[in-house]
Amino acid sequence: MTLNGWIQILLFCGLILVLVRPLGGYMTRVFSGERTLLSPVLGPLERGLYRIAGTGEQEEQHWTTYTAALLFFSIASVVLLYFMQRFQAVLPFNPAEMPAVPPELAFNTAVSFVTNTNWQNYGGEGTMSYLTQMAGLTVQNFVSAAAGIAIAVALIRAFSRKSMRSLGNFWVDLTRATLYVLLPICVVGTLVLVWQGVPQNLNPYTVATTLEGAQQTIAQGPVASQMMIKHLGTNGGGFFNANASHPFESPTALTNLIHMVSIFAIGAALTNVFGRMVGNQRQGWAIFAAMGILFIAGVAVCYWAEAAGNPLVHALGIEGGNMEGKETRFGIALSSLFAVITTAASCGAVNAMHGSFMAPGGMIPLINMMLGEVVIGGVGAGLYGMLVFVVVSIFIAGLMVGRTPEYLGKKIEAKEVKMAMLALLILPLSMLGFTAVAVILETGVASMGNPGPHGFSEALYAYVSATANNGSAFGGLTGNTAWYNITLGLAMLIGRFAMIVPVMAMAGSLVTKKAAPESAGTFPTTGPLFIGLLIGVVLIMGGLEFFPALALGPIVEHLATSLGQTF
Repeated sequence: MTLNGWIQILLFCGLILVLVRPLGGYMTRVFSGERTLLSPVLGPLERGLYRIAGTGEQEEQHWTTYTAALLFFSIASVVLLYFMQRFQAVLPFNPAEMPAVPPELAFNTAVSFVTNTNWQNYGGEGTMSYLTQMAGLTVQNFVSAAAGIAIAVALIRAFSRKSMRSLGNFWVDLTRATLYVLLPICVVGTLVLVWQGVPQNLNPYTVATTLEGAQQTIAQGPVASQMMIKHLGTNGGGFFNANASHPFESPTALTNLIHMVSIFAIGAALTNVFGRMVGNQRQGWAIFAAMGILFIAGVAVCYWAEAAGNPLVHALGIEGGNMEGKETRFGIALSSLFAVITTAASCGAVNAMHGSFMAPGGMIPLINMMLGEVVIGGVGAGLYGMLVFVVVSIFIAGLMVGRTPEYLGKKIEAKEVKMAMLALLILPLSMLGFTAVAVILETGVASMGNPGPHGFSEALYAYVSATANNGSAFGGLTGNTAWYNITLGLAMLIGRFAMIVPVMAMAGSLVTKKAAPESAGTFPTTGPLFIGLLIGVVLIMGGLEFFPALALGPIVEHLATSLGQTF
């Protein structure tokens, strides 16, 4: 580890800290229906969309109606994106004459982008037409991210409102998240990326002659627009197979920084939205602090492991860190930082090969996802995931002091705890269940690129990434098979919607409750004690659920490497 590396890491953390309050304040005004600087321009368009949809900002929804709207919207999106891929050969904007996407891959990709996972079992520049990239994948990057934000806002309202039955309007929240938050930032960001050299065109691929006389096809297209929303919306789906390490996706150090900041910006700011909407910004800062401590710890371990390097290489007399699979332009520090950011925030964009990390370094991205990606987390998903842990933590604190647990004046009772536990336990069931089946079936094992614990980690990482709606890959696993396309698609659906439904049920119960005034026995939820309890609950639950799987994969691989064995 170097001083320069830590300065770069701390610079990133400082930028995120600076963005939290202004972006959080802006989003609070947006979702409270208040006037913003963009209202004169976007207000007429917003109201026009409501008229087309047959709804209005004054029309509120019960939690069941809100959830049903999300589910029907998502189902329609999967079907539309599936058929767009299947018929892309005869649709316009296909200068490279891409054929139809095979059925299993089309299913996997449609589910992947609608669930905000963006797992890619294909190379984008060799599979998808411009129309599919723009009207299909990029559009879903916007609306899937907006849907996650909408769910988080609905849960915030459940804590902030008293004795009510409605949580807002899904269509209104979806529209506002897209129009006022995602779209304006992406327009500006896309122009900056184009300025930095990211392509944005509809030209045919360029065929060039190399110095050796060979023919090389250089892919291009509407790249910049997809790059900005893929990071801002924590989607992660790259236009190119090499993802964020491709020089057309990230040509400079500035674009790399823009990508990393974009990944964390909205997720971090939503903690401030929570604090503002419940009337106490310290509540939001407490949640942000818990997320931040977990994030810094993950970065420290990952950076340490990669900077220490491979002992087997050191035995040959070669000193230095582990540069295998790294983004050579930016070095070990920023490659490690990007890996932790993208898996902490449910993004999935990568600029280094996680499977080439040392075992402890590769374990940190796994742990980030296993914890439900609540370390900042995906846009919306990170906050509502952490609030589920908050409910469990408050329940445990109540048991410790022998009184009914309360949070923000609302009693946390049996229904809320049951829904919270259901939301948390559905994730390991999918992650570990699918992995267990894959590693004993010949069709699953055949896709593993390495033997032993590293091969196990490849399969484990795939299902953890899919269920956590992350989308990053460990590398080495051949995922474009019927088995993995279908099972990974099912894991994505479970990770997204089987968690959202109990979260919304919990929100529906909380919004009806009255708020009791604080008393001498009220457990404070803004200080170090609560932050420590919350971090402890997140880590203990994760350890109980996933330590055996980690022991079979990266932990035993690390021990074997220290004894001179590699896989």
